[in-house]
Amino acid sequence: MSSFSIEEFIGNGVLKELLPKLLDEGWDDVPTMKVMDSDDMNSIKMTQRQKDSIGIRAYLHDRGLMQYADKLEASGKNLSELMSLSSMDLSTQFDMKRGHIVRFIDRTIDESFKLRGIMARRRSSLMYRHESIPNRLASNGSNSMMRMQMRSNTISDRSFEQSLTELKIKDGYVFKGIVASEPADPRACGCVQPPPVSDQVAPYVAIENISVQKITPEYKIGMEPLVKMKTPPMKAAELWRDKPAVFLCLRRPGCIMCRAEAHKLFSRKPIFDALGVQLFVVVHEHIESEIKDFWPRYWGGGVLLDRGFLLNPRAICNYKRAKATGFQKNFRGEGEIKGGLFIVGSGRTGIAYQFIEMNFGDWAPIAEVIEICTQLQKQQQDLSVREEP
Repeated sequence: MSSFSIEEFIGNGVLKELLPKLLDEGWDDVPTMKVMDSDDMNSIKMTQRQKDSIGIRAYLHDRGLMQYADKLEASGKNLSELMSLSSMDLSTQFDMKRGHIVRFIDRTIDESFKLRGIMARRRSSLMYRHESIPNRLASNGSNSMMRMQMRSNTISDRSFEQSLTELKIKDGYVFKGIVASEPADPRACGCVQPPPVSDQVAPYVAIENISVQKITPEYKIGMEPLVKMKTPPMKAAELWRDKPAVFLCLRRPGCIMCRAEAHKLFSRKPIFDALGVQLFVVVHEHIESEIKDFWPRYWGGGVLLDRGFLLNPRAICNYKRAKATGFQKNFRGEGEIKGGLFIVGSGRTGIAYQFIEMNFGDWAPIAEVIEICTQLQKQQQDLSVREEP
């Protein structure tokens, strides 16, 4: 079972003794740990067995097969050797279920997963090159962050730009969500017209004064008790005052489709970090057991309580797609409300994108979300250049 809990990712094998060192060096969340490269591993003096363990666990995590991590690691084989085993060997030696074997040996990898490490390191590199590092990075607890930034400079600008081009939406793509921006110019000599801008985008005034409460912080090791705490209510506008934010609005944290969608989005956290975009999940009711089961297993970021975003009519659910992930589910809490996803620009720039579920199980395409966040980053960079004296 995939989880964004550091303890569950590390497990009880050869990495457990290395946990204090990993945390000291800033490897304190699962998405970031999964993009470690050989230089990162060498800098904290990992053994070959520990390096192999990271490779195995990252591969299993991407495929929702973490329940086999300890057994596969204990075999002493590396990932390549494990993937060369027959289906019979995987079944008899590791008690792997037939459907899980198919998922394990499937080498098809989403392109965006391959780019997480490059984009995360690119952002760190830019931060390090900046002349004025914020004071908070000069604190005692941030020495590891600065060391990580120094190592990040090994990634070339050319490789990043090439990878980002591979991730971008191709010409002629029609957005499934609603994009709150000015129409783009026609492309391909006028043969490809841009999608129309919908007038159904939620106005900024409809969301800026919504009262929300933080139920959980962004997950770090040892934070489980904090899930029982709620901060005082605050205006939603405070959340995106300085940085753009993505808000994934869930029907129920126990819904199998909600869990699968949240996990898929948060697994791209290094990409959003590179783009300077925050990630939040929004729920409309606070059932403590539901939140505890949901965070940080399926979502390692902040969870907000809000009763204003999610009021939508009922529809038929797209159940099979989410069921294929193998994630657990329950039926506690309100099940008739639908959700969606919002991207809100920093300050008072407004809603940049919204995706509303028409049927239960509709997901905002990850490519669209990343494309809009990339546009927001570019707009912010252009604005900064214009403001320079």
